[in-house]
Amino acid sequence: MIHSSDTICALSTPSGSGAIGVIRLSGSKAVAIANSIFEGKNLEQQKGQTLHFGKITNGEEVIDEVLISLFKGPNSYTGEDTIEISCHGSSYILSKVLELLLEKGANLAKPGEFTMRSFMNGKMDLAQAEAVGDLIAAESKAAHGLALNQMRGGFSKKIADLRHELIQFTALIELELDFAEEDVEFANRSDLKDLVNNLVDMINGLLNSFATGNVMKNGIPVAIVGQPNVGKSTLLNALLNEDKAIVSEIAGTTRDSIEDEVKIGGIAFRFIDTAGIRETTDIVEKIGIQRTFQMIEKANVVLYLVDVVLDTKEEIHQVIADIQSKLEGGEKQLIVLANKADKGGFDLSEIPEEFSSKFPDGIEPIYLSALKKLRLEKLTTTLEEIAKTTLNNGSDVVVSNLRHYEALKSAGNALNRVQNGLDTNITGDFLAMDIRQSLHFLGEITGTIEIDRDILGTIFSQFCIGK
Repeated sequence: MIHSSDTICALSTPSGSGAIGVIRLSGSKAVAIANSIFEGKNLEQQKGQTLHFGKITNGEEVIDEVLISLFKGPNSYTGEDTIEISCHGSSYILSKVLELLLEKGANLAKPGEFTMRSFMNGKMDLAQAEAVGDLIAAESKAAHGLALNQMRGGFSKKIADLRHELIQFTALIELELDFAEEDVEFANRSDLKDLVNNLVDMINGLLNSFATGNVMKNGIPVAIVGQPNVGKSTLLNALLNEDKAIVSEIAGTTRDSIEDEVKIGGIAFRFIDTAGIRETTDIVEKIGIQRTFQMIEKANVVLYLVDVVLDTKEEIHQVIADIQSKLEGGEKQLIVLANKADKGGFDLSEIPEEFSSKFPDGIEPIYLSALKKLRLEKLTTTLEEIAKTTLNNGSDVVVSNLRHYEALKSAGNALNRVQNGLDTNITGDFLAMDIRQSLHFLGEITGTIEIDRDILGTIFSQFCIGK
């Protein structure tokens, strides 16, 4: 256990007026400092994991009636003695209590310092600590589930299993080096090759899950594209249920990307309204159109809107071909939307040949009206199905953190060198070197090895103060 010499305090609930506000202290003097301003039971004589009612006072002045949660280390979030003071949510009360704690010897906590102490004291590993930050930032069901699984140690267990398998063989190879003169082989090379091959497959699976993890964490990017005045901004407003984008009959109104988020089926979708695709001499509009194609390349889903009445077959075919040339691989989806279908004068259940023949073979558009919000549920259902397919990678362990991804990639590269070494029968000392490197990179993920303080500072600085 690492006990910091100073006791830290911070407001752990959002600032501003509310029903309650919680102030947290952690450190060797947390109980004594809290007790010095608390009128009630003597906190220093109480057991841990208990709740106490009383008053916070400054001499004769009563600041507030509070509940104090008392946790004794190591059975606390940080592993140290910890106090949580639940006050009324007045900004004056909270600032006054914090002021008293500072006067009694506490220091203001830095961002993420409580969680950093939890990591340093072995209450959680580094991957779990980072998941705490992700859990706080989660704004969708998918992001919440991913962060919760990682905080509970799902990802950490996978990494620990990988390291355990490697450590067994590393010990045997290291033993061989001690008996180099006897030319003894303790580690069976065939078994080691099978193990390394399996580990490389497992790491590649985790690396491949990063795209899924990024979608779960940050949402699925969806680009709304089409020619001017086909209803792109109207569709964005309809999906958001607010007037986010300017709607006008003047062609080229949208000259830059407008982005907002909608949650469908517990998945966040980041819709991006783009400039209309057309030939233009307007320099600003040209830049907007260039950005449209950049967004197409970055998006997981492209919604191509057409004016089903006015757009010609040739125009539709050309734009679809242009979009498909930007979509790489089978993971990106193109959805064609035949907008303004209400102006066609036909029943949406029976599409006339003159309209259905405008689309290439294999393309089945969704007929809708963004203005009147007709058949939008068909679009949202399709998006939800795409999301489920995207997120169903067949594994309950998904990588969502770029630092983890880079470390896994480095570990995989080291194991690839082990594979090559086994194929070319290199000596055990070189094999051991690459295996140790792989273990090092895997250990960086969970903090099993010593992590540079600057790296830790960067990780925890992204947390909110009070966590």
